Amino acid sequence: MQEIPAILVLENGSVYRGTAFGHAGEATGEVVFNTSLTGYQEILTDPSYAGQMVVMTYPLIGNYGITPNDDESAKIWASALIVREASNVYSNFESTRSLDETLKEAGVMGLAGIDTRKLVREIRQKGAMRAVISTAGDDVEALKAQAAAIPEMTGLDLVKTVTTESTYTVDNPEANYHVVAFDYGIKTNILRQLKAEGCKVTVVTAKTTADEVLALNPDGVFLSNGPGDPFAVTYAIDTIRELTGKDSKLPIFGICLGHQLLSLAFGAKTYKLKFGHHGANHPVKNLLDSRIEITSQNHGFAVEMESLPEALELTHKNLYDLTVEGVRHRDLPCFSVQYHPEAAPGPHDSHYLFKEFTELMEKSKN
Repeated sequence: MQEIPAILVLENGSVYRGTAFGHAGEATGEVVFNTSLTGYQEILTDPSYAGQMVVMTYPLIGNYGITPNDDESAKIWASALIVREASNVYSNFESTRSLDETLKEAGVMGLAGIDTRKLVREIRQKGAMRAVISTAGDDVEALKAQAAAIPEMTGLDLVKTVTTESTYTVDNPEANYHVVAFDYGIKTNILRQLKAEGCKVTVVTAKTTADEVLALNPDGVFLSNGPGDPFAVTYAIDTIRELTGKDSKLPIFGICLGHQLLSLAFGAKTYKLKFGHHGANHPVKNLLDSRIEITSQNHGFAVEMESLPEALELTHKNLYDLTVEGVRHRDLPCFSVQYHPEAAPGPHDSHYLFKEFTELMEKSKN
């Protein structure tokens, strides 16, 4: 890779100098860090990272290349990738090209050669910040002003930028259940898991109405992950509220943003975390059976514990900071988790939740 000088400037004026890989030019976004040791390809293609630059805490990235089957969507959604060292050599029996080539083709910037430990420490102390990466300019004050002008994540509806443009179906000849899945930024592995549990999945746009969903005659509804501030996605909150009011027997399962939207629909509140939860090693306690799950997480907002209405029971709690990680309705067949049971990347401790969803659908049929 040709070494091209690049500069990262945070909105508070902090400067990190390194070299660019992938696309050269300029990139903007909110800087967050991910503690996963592997999975950079799945992270880059996760729509939940729209509008964000991802710092990998593991120092060596790119050493196993890119494998087409590991994409979590049809494109890279992260606005930039920041690493300590970008490997020039990749080795994996399934890989077809390098990380550098992939970023270059996608027009996505990479920044290497900076002290990622220092950057992560700054984010942990001061919170996630907006920033600019540039190979085109070196005027720190101008780049700082540019970073400060980036829209803040709070109040930002990014779902409308990542959702599917039209309805499509993930068919399953052996399906026992028909699930309508709202695409707020859905990951491919979620669809794989639903299919593996015997579901045919109809994926619909984020603005699909409750009447349109019910007209598809589903056995259950899935609320996907996604980017941005859940409180800003008012149309989704309204639709979920209608679905739970029109057909209380319709099972609903939400993940990540879907969990936040479901909680908002029942009257809870959400807030922005200081630096979010992004990684594949987060311990969560299942309060229903006292088991500890090691989970994959990717969110910058959370449901406010004190705001949970009486109708929602707390089912899972984060053992790092005691934040809400799961809820279920006391009377309706609705439940959700803040983390990612489908993993990709991450552990498989929480795959059982997909089985619980199918069990709810089976019960509602009888």
